[in-house]
Amino acid sequence: MLQVLNPATEELVATVPAATPADVDAAVARAATAQRGWAAAAPADRARLLRRFAAVVDEHVEELARLEVTEAGHTLGNARWEAGNVRDLLDFAAGGVERLNGRQIPVAGGLDITILEPLGVVGVIAPWNFPMPIAAWATAPALAAGNAVILKPAETTPLTALRLAELALAAGLPEHLFQVLPGTGPVAGNALVEHPDVAKIVFTGSTRVGKSIMATCAAQVKRITLELGGKSPNIVFADADLEAAAAATPMSFLDNSGQDCCARTRILVERSAYDRFLALLTPAIEEIVVGDPLDERTQMGPLISRAQLDRVRSYATDGLDGIRGKAPEGPGFWFPPTVLTGVPEDAPCAVEEIFGPVAVVLPFDDEADAIRLANATEYGLSGSIWTRDVGRALRTSRAVRAGNLSVNSHSSVRYWTPFGGYRQSGLGRELGPDALTAFTETKNVFISTEGPAL
Repeated sequence: MLQVLNPATEELVATVPAATPADVDAAVARAATAQRGWAAAAPADRARLLRRFAAVVDEHVEELARLEVTEAGHTLGNARWEAGNVRDLLDFAAGGVERLNGRQIPVAGGLDITILEPLGVVGVIAPWNFPMPIAAWATAPALAAGNAVILKPAETTPLTALRLAELALAAGLPEHLFQVLPGTGPVAGNALVEHPDVAKIVFTGSTRVGKSIMATCAAQVKRITLELGGKSPNIVFADADLEAAAAATPMSFLDNSGQDCCARTRILVERSAYDRFLALLTPAIEEIVVGDPLDERTQMGPLISRAQLDRVRSYATDGLDGIRGKAPEGPGFWFPPTVLTGVPEDAPCAVEEIFGPVAVVLPFDDEADAIRLANATEYGLSGSIWTRDVGRALRTSRAVRAGNLSVNSHSSVRYWTPFGGYRQSGLGRELGPDALTAFTETKNVFISTEGPAL
């Protein structure tokens, strides 16, 4: 059994049966049967059912949000956004069903066409930091492209996934087309990855686990999308609007208590603006409201677990210089907003993903130095650039090796634009206009127009 704890109170809120390899085998067999019927359905019918699924999710946004608060400790505002994002992803994917077009390619002696066909059964392994939206990133386009989906949620956050599966059936999706199998990674996750009838795996999580999954998939030449770790830079040039940059910085790494692979946890500030920026940042950090996730005023909730709290503490030990906010004491996995200063640029807290409400501030001398520091990590997922100089913004955007950059903003994710990382931040792209094609196989067909030889 999996135990689900409320991270804000440490109370047990649910126990959920953990799937076994036999459960995975049975689910894959059911999914394969359901997928064949789903793929044969008219595109308009698939689109209609996905829109109905979106509408049912919309009717249950508040319920899903409060369930997310309970199992993940997210603030209520964030959780409402997450449930709404599932709705929006389903709507967006439904709009692509009837536009999943092949091509006609000019050739001599006939007609050449391409057909985009579904892969079959897709396995989705979702993380605990954003349980609903990240699960939907893969599930919505995979279903829209004609596949069946088996979703394995994280051990600590299975409740919203199970509820979404119930809502899918209520919306009229075929039985077994979208199944949720809670379980542990080493058991249920591995069984899903290793299963020969699972055509693709979509995994979001740590780089270490992603590498292991990639190695297992390689043995079967199985398709894979990986969204892994990050250590994203927030580059602040001296010519930037420092007040705006400082005001926006706290939630660039404190959103979801810092449990975000896009978190801007490496704040790089031009040396001539360093002192001024810190003076502006200090009150912004100290004023962050950390507390009860159900309180509408709360800006940051707890970490997900005791293990994650211990990990964060190991990086931000007492005695380091910096800025520290406030956090509740007593039950719950609480850690205060923290900005570390005066640390070496190669210190573990400056180069390793902490996955908590901790950032470091590092000074740089010029544009070249900023780019060097931004790229001085094994990751390349996201980042921000603050400057009034358009040329500098474009040069820096081209030079920073990351998949998602924002200028004078911290926005990383929109469901209608592509998302993914460079280097050890992942492989492939999710979301955006090409999301559905990532779950298809391209078939090429040549039709001869020449008559039979005489």
